Amino acid sequence: MTGLPVPVPGVSVCVLMNRGCCGPFARFDADFEPPGSDGGLELLSTVSEQRLPAEFLPAIREGLAQGLGGVSASVLLTDGYFHETDSWASAYRIGAEQAGRAALIGAGLLPPEEAEALRWVRWPGSPKPRRPKRAR
Repeated sequence: MTGLPVPVPGVSVCVLMNRGCCGPFARFDADFEPPGSDGGLELLSTVSEQRLPAEFLPAIREGLAQGLGGVSASVLLTDGYFHETDSWASAYRIGAEQAGRAALIGAGLLPPEEAEALRWVRWPGSPKPRRPKRAR
């Protein structure tokens, strides 16, 4: 199993579907580090239960594993937020999968062009999102 070769700090996820109405919402920040001595995916959190309930951690772990695609890493959740009505496990899974892909791009394991497909995540060095041209 390959390990993340370099740290990728400051990965920020905000899944926001259906603005102004109910819909999936997830928000968290994470730092990715090379794996510990045992390898695999290690998920740690410094976020209080009031900001990010533990019920969402399994979905985050599942999404990270899928996004990292077999690359081992230590992931530290540094901030988070949830909405009582609109936060769904599926939104955290989607966001975590994209965060894992972002970490691979940030570490140089995926080409930078892959970033264009990541809608819900930003990290230091990520390309600016393209805005659609307005009709005049």
